[in-house]
Amino acid sequence: MAVVDLVLRPGTADDAAECGRICFEAFAEIAREHAFPPDVPNLEVGVALIEAGLTHPGFYSVVAELDGRVVGSNFLDERSAVVGVGPITIDPAVQNRGVGRRLMLDVMNRAAERRVPGIRLLQSGYHNRSFSLYASLGFAFRETVACMQGPAVARVVPGHTVREATDADLRACNDLCRRVHGVDRGGEVVDALKQGTARVVEHDGRVTGYATDLAFFAHAVAETTTDLQALIGSARAFGGPGILVPASNSVLLGWCLANGLKVVQLLSLMTIGLYNEPTGAYLPSILY
Repeated sequence: MAVVDLVLRPGTADDAAECGRICFEAFAEIAREHAFPPDVPNLEVGVALIEAGLTHPGFYSVVAELDGRVVGSNFLDERSAVVGVGPITIDPAVQNRGVGRRLMLDVMNRAAERRVPGIRLLQSGYHNRSFSLYASLGFAFRETVACMQGPAVARVVPGHTVREATDADLRACNDLCRRVHGVDRGGEVVDALKQGTARVVEHDGRVTGYATDLAFFAHAVAETTTDLQALIGSARAFGGPGILVPASNSVLLGWCLANGLKVVQLLSLMTIGLYNEPTGAYLPSILY
């Protein structure tokens, strides 16, 4: 039965605790149902994740209320020209009653009002209901992505030097992303530079790849798979559930497996609007 009296409103910092609890419980329940580890491992991570989205000026947030009680939330990452959806989470007590559809329609309307060229998201491959929801809303499947985790690879790729990125690298990173994807993700790179997690790889005296981090919520773009291998090989650890490797890049997938990483789960990259087949190598973030 669909929820009729649902109220949608902008999220505020005061929503972090309750929306964070729902985020943790929702991810935990669906993962437990399918015998997978949850993307959000504990309540503290759930609250921190939601608080970050509620307080960052580059994110749009919407909160769903039923009878004055918060029952879900959704976010839109607006830091770059193409926007990313998530996390979208609904209280398990009101699952399968249309709350998720209403939250998705809200962020899609927001994107339409801003006339963004494209919307993207990743969804867990084991969650058939969410895949069906996104497909019914017009999202097209683009790629299967493997979430991979394991010990640090700790390998140096000859001829490819990895170093911490600086503000002076921003233009090169944006130019590279536009060559590979058709759009840049400059807002995310700026945040990573401020956080000190961004790194670049240089080959033949120029930047040939970058990563905002090697983590679940980070992305990487490179001219070649070898450049990505250098970036992955330089990481001391892989943040969160792991890095996201496009399954179609069989060379990179095989290299990660050979170096001790394991597949945690498979996800689907889905899009509406502008989408260019990548002309280089890349790792998406969980947002896209």
